[in-house]
Amino acid sequence: MKKENFEISGTIADVVNKIFYKGIIKVRGNKIIDIVKSDDVENRIILPGLIDSHIHIESSMLVPSEFAKVAVLHGTVATVSDPHEIANVLGVKGVDFMIENSKTVPFKFFFGAPSCVPATSFETSGFELNSNDIEKLLKCDDIYYLSEMMNFPGVIYDDTEVVKKLNLSKKFNKPIDGHAPGLSGEDLKKYVDAGISTDHECSTIEEALEKINRGMKIQIRQGSAAKNFNALCQLIDTHPNKVMFCSDDLHPDNLIDGHINKLIKKAQTNGFDFFNILRAATYNPVKHYGLNVGLLQVNDYADFIVVDDLENFNVLKTFINGQLVAENQKVLFETKPCEIINNFSLQKINKNDLLVKAVIDKNINVIQAFNGELFTKRILIKPKTENNYVVSDIDNDILKIVVVNRYNGTAKPVVGFIKGFGLKMGAIASSIAHDSHNVICVGTNDTDILNAITKVIENKGGIAACDNNNFYDLPLPIAGLMSNNTGEDVASQYKLINDKATEYGSMFSAPFMTLAFMALLVIPELKIGDKGLFDVTKFQLTSLFQ
Repeated sequence: MKKENFEISGTIADVVNKIFYKGIIKVRGNKIIDIVKSDDVENRIILPGLIDSHIHIESSMLVPSEFAKVAVLHGTVATVSDPHEIANVLGVKGVDFMIENSKTVPFKFFFGAPSCVPATSFETSGFELNSNDIEKLLKCDDIYYLSEMMNFPGVIYDDTEVVKKLNLSKKFNKPIDGHAPGLSGEDLKKYVDAGISTDHECSTIEEALEKINRGMKIQIRQGSAAKNFNALCQLIDTHPNKVMFCSDDLHPDNLIDGHINKLIKKAQTNGFDFFNILRAATYNPVKHYGLNVGLLQVNDYADFIVVDDLENFNVLKTFINGQLVAENQKVLFETKPCEIINNFSLQKINKNDLLVKAVIDKNINVIQAFNGELFTKRILIKPKTENNYVVSDIDNDILKIVVVNRYNGTAKPVVGFIKGFGLKMGAIASSIAHDSHNVICVGTNDTDILNAITKVIENKGGIAACDNNNFYDLPLPIAGLMSNNTGEDVASQYKLINDKATEYGSMFSAPFMTLAFMALLVIPELKIGDKGLFDVTKFQLTSLFQ
């Protein structure tokens, strides 16, 4: 769409000086050339465009161009995007795909160099990015920062490759994002002293304050599974220069419903200072990351939104680089079909592969999952057995959880047990399993587990729900993570399958998102990968039986 010279008037939110005033904004090309104060203005409010300070676009199950079409409707003009997920599947080729696809739409994506691919050596990913790969990425103008350093033990114990990656980021003068759940004391000091400047994993105010006092900035996360806003929101007023808003992982149905605009409304409902709120969504990420995103100042890029009023906060118009990209909940740009790229070799598994032989007089280590949390607990339970095999105990909510390596055509499943999902029937499966994105499934019986996994294999990636030969699936042909369809279509099909999980008995608000994080071996306490059960506190594989 051609950019035109234009003027727009209203009550302007000056996020730099933290004041409202009435005025006329004059735009020429992609920049604001002047702002004239005037009382004769339209009855509307003009604010800087909103920014998500940390997100994995892949979790929306949409390619960047389709993500942008949904995000602009909510007033989002930019994201600080970590392509960590696709990098685990396709390496640098995956990062390049995200960058190139993002350039096809008028939206500001700021990608990072994934620092931990794979996140650990205790799982199988599609690729590994070593320090040489990171150096090549950081040299690129399209890479703005080093993405979350999940390998905090590597930082603390001076792992050679980790140190090289951190030093490269400093060499190229690019910020380093953190990922250090629960880290404190001297270990946290060393982590921060290494140059790591942000963290989005805080779940308590005490943890956040300790990290702030060490010099970090806290990204207040409100995603589909992990929701930390309520625990951390007081920081908006107590430490306004130290916080940013982010979603981290947002599934398509939630993205359709709202983005950073929902956090602004939620924060206002809690009575926080409006400009502190607005800065968390605009000024703070721009300044921290050095983003080329306008803040409604003369000579800034013309990146701004128009809302009806602060209470309702309905986004009427979204402008990016002087281009009107959305108006009255209609997107004003088109997307093009994109390339299909994937890395999926798994052929099939057998029902016998799911059997777990009981060990006499031995209990089993069970993953305890919680709604809205990435953390888990380890619990020791006497197993239910049938014919000398350990089976799901539906009455006590002890279900089989299975992970199988998608990159090996003849891989055998790893089988564990999990409590918390609450399924009374059926099984759900996905090729979205952070961080290596092997196939993961939880279910009540081996037949449904096998069928759900098989459906994902047939689609070369995706999500599926199955009960008694009834199948519901969403193929994700791009890296087994994303669809090439529109946001509306993907959200609709995802919601149908997610609702099936609820029908099966799950009490989780986002069962598929929670399932995906049960393979995340860098979040305590007990997780499962394609190589076995993993004790995150000891950072080593552990046995099922004890």
